[in-house]
Amino acid sequence: MAPILLLLTGFLISGLELTGAQSVGVCYGRNGNNLPTDGEVVDLYKSNGIGRMRIYEPYQTTLDALRGSNIELIIGMLNSNLQALTDATAATNWVQNNIAKYWPDVKFKYIAVGNEVHPDKAEAQFVLPAMQNIHNAIVAANLQNQIKVSTAIDTTLLGNNSPPSAGSFSDSASSYIIPIINFLVSNGAPLLANVYPYFAYTYQPQDIKLPFALFTSPGVVVTDGSLQYQNLFDALLDAHYSALEKVGAPNLQIVVSESGWPSEGGTEATIDNAGTYYNNLINHVKVGTPKKSGQAIETYLFAMFDENLKDGLETEKHFGVFSPNKQPKYQISFG
Repeated sequence: MAPILLLLTGFLISGLELTGAQSVGVCYGRNGNNLPTDGEVVDLYKSNGIGRMRIYEPYQTTLDALRGSNIELIIGMLNSNLQALTDATAATNWVQNNIAKYWPDVKFKYIAVGNEVHPDKAEAQFVLPAMQNIHNAIVAANLQNQIKVSTAIDTTLLGNNSPPSAGSFSDSASSYIIPIINFLVSNGAPLLANVYPYFAYTYQPQDIKLPFALFTSPGVVVTDGSLQYQNLFDALLDAHYSALEKVGAPNLQIVVSESGWPSEGGTEATIDNAGTYYNNLINHVKVGTPKKSGQAIETYLFAMFDENLKDGLETEKHFGVFSPNKQPKYQISFG
């Protein structure tokens, strides 16, 4: 995960009323030793009206459980598998085994080829070739109109993000991301972006006020030309749209593939703040950002469950909207 994302109001989650017609999904991570079975997880999505899911690997048990559920799916693969998929035959086999085998019983929407691959990492050179091979395999299966191939970035690829109109990709990221953007534009696919106001706030608490990160500022905080910003999520997302404009892709859609707030383990990581963020985020993405006003933002909450085996900071273990026992952590109203 990286800096930029969501919002809510804090209580205790009792009824998620997400539907496929709305713009909010939930990421299903499996880094825990106490999580429900895949069948129970799919039932929990369905019983709470959650119409979209993101998974990070093609677990066969998850895909089997999703058959006939009508849940739209982002499916990914580990960054460590990207190099293998630069081989066209391997990519064809991946699509046959993990997509074609389940379609149309499983409603695949996007394939995320890599998650938060940074330009300075060894895997960066494999992302676009793997995307191209996966896309070609999707075309061969005649699914290119149903399933789009993309990759998920984080906000560290921006060299500048303030004010939002100054958003631009860093010099070090440009040679990596621009060919990927051109690929997405050519194939009518969106860019996936993980956006976490929580991390942006904790990195710069002296510059960013908590209400701006939580969607609770009483008024405008940032005026950028004719556009006014009352929350950090919009500012971060529009900085990405500005960066896309600067590289000739003003109409490329961004799907927020992760956004969330932890309930413990770090600065301002509380049940109240996390609940506030998720509630506010869910309500806000229906109306769009100042730059894209009126356009609902397809957004995926991170994450379905607290995951006790997650690496990294302690906060990483506490992003769930549900506890592993399937009990809601917050009361969230989806309106």
